[in-house]
Amino acid sequence: MSNPTKPTETGPNRTGIASSPIDGKAAVEGAQAGSPPAVFEPPALSAARARVASKAGPVGTIPPPLSVKGMAATAVQMIKGNKPTVFLDLLGERLAFERTGTRLYEALMVKLEAADPHPGGPAREDLERIRDEELEHFGLLKRTMESMGADPTAVTPSADVIAVAGSGLLQAVSDARVTLNEALKAILTAELVDNDSWLMLADVAERLGHDEMAGEFRRALAEEEDHLARVRTWLNAAVEGEAGISARAGDGSGASPPSPSP
Repeated sequence: MSNPTKPTETGPNRTGIASSPIDGKAAVEGAQAGSPPAVFEPPALSAARARVASKAGPVGTIPPPLSVKGMAATAVQMIKGNKPTVFLDLLGERLAFERTGTRLYEALMVKLEAADPHPGGPAREDLERIRDEELEHFGLLKRTMESMGADPTAVTPSADVIAVAGSGLLQAVSDARVTLNEALKAILTAELVDNDSWLMLADVAERLGHDEMAGEFRRALAEEEDHLARVRTWLNAAVEGEAGISARAGDGSGASPPSPSP
């Protein structure tokens, strides 16, 4: 049995200024008195930020290939005028995010265990299957990087950035106060990013002449598209159920999730 208090119920929320009209008025007056006349950031501060940004080093760099095969492959791409390190950075980014995705669905299963069942929501076997596919995608990326002579344990710059971004989603889903429905919103954000990123990775692999890799990435993309469709369906059903409304005819809300892509 989940907590009887629901986040969408009326409760003692004191964050709004209207909860204290007298103090609220004083807060507005104080803010107006202490704020600069311009709404936006002062030009001097913006200029200072730009100067710091122009001199700051990168988040990281791409480690050199560790094998003769990797060095040869890199040399071939560079002769063609391509920059293979960009592709390696994208691979590292997806690797980091698929690791996060696996953990997100592990955390979502805990939410499901604690939640009250409602029509149209996910079943545990649904989440287990998606979790397993996220882990399979992680393995695919690891093998791909190794086949190119790269070290999959090295954190590339984009992997570092996406890991920081994904940590916020993981914190949200792991928070004991966050409900299943709220966690699904965070999962939706992750799946939207994942779909666009797999599409980009497949396109870049194809343009670099890695046709076999591109085919594997497009199969992973098809599975990610299925994940996204399912999460959308579950979230629509959840919001409609909380609001006490029925699904609109023809919009697909509350319908059964699509069958997995072959």
